[in-house]
Amino acid sequence: MGESGPRRPSGRRRPVRPADGQPGGIAGRSRGAARDLNRLKRRVIACARCPRLVGYRERIAREKVRRYREWDYWGRPVPSFGDPAARLLVVGLAPAAHGGNRTGRIFTGDESGNWLYRALYAAGFANQPCSRHRDDGLRLTDCYITAAIHCAPPANKPSRAELLACRPYLIEELTLLPRVRVILALGGIAFRVVLQALSQVGMPTPRPAPRFGHGAEYVLPGGRVLLASYHPSQQNTHTGRLTRRMLHGVFRRAAKLLREASG
Repeated sequence: MGESGPRRPSGRRRPVRPADGQPGGIAGRSRGAARDLNRLKRRVIACARCPRLVGYRERIAREKVRRYREWDYWGRPVPSFGDPAARLLVVGLAPAAHGGNRTGRIFTGDESGNWLYRALYAAGFANQPCSRHRDDGLRLTDCYITAAIHCAPPANKPSRAELLACRPYLIEELTLLPRVRVILALGGIAFRVVLQALSQVGMPTPRPAPRFGHGAEYVLPGGRVLLASYHPSQQNTHTGRLTRRMLHGVFRRAAKLLREASG
């Protein structure tokens, strides 16, 4: 990890949340959502639904790699992370074997996380541009990060059955995060999983079905917006398929959409 990240510009604007002056308003709902989300996280961490993933994540945690041999690997399902009052929901694919599976926090300790948190920081959703371990002080504002699957899969390729087994957690998060107005899917698999989960919670999606593509944007019935981005995996970033400018642009668009929703 070793990257210090850019200095925060003094004039950066954060997404503005709508005011809610009613008793038991946003603050009260956020506390309730936080309790429910924490219960869900505990269930995710204890999950053992997929034998192949259980065996793989635990073997990686035992064997480690040389550069992390001093680490006590997490080796369990990696829970979601973020602000219970979030209006931006980011959906990735899965924890990396030596990233989230090592650190215990999603998109933390690997190159994909370096790219993601820099973009979140630049758009005003994170208080720091990097994420090294789960106790490093990183906080998200108006943003919640989840994944299509919560265990590190071999070769980063979960099976269809494994995606199906993990989907109920995303469905529950969609119900526990009612303030979400923008959903950003990182990669084609996450994009399809989001559409399937929305359908299962009774949120209609456009017909014909939206097509994945970097920067694609779809207004969903009810006013939510679905955005798409290439995943910040090394397969995309090292080949130039995804540049920092492209990724940051998607998050700037998300922030703009939320500002417009507030106005």
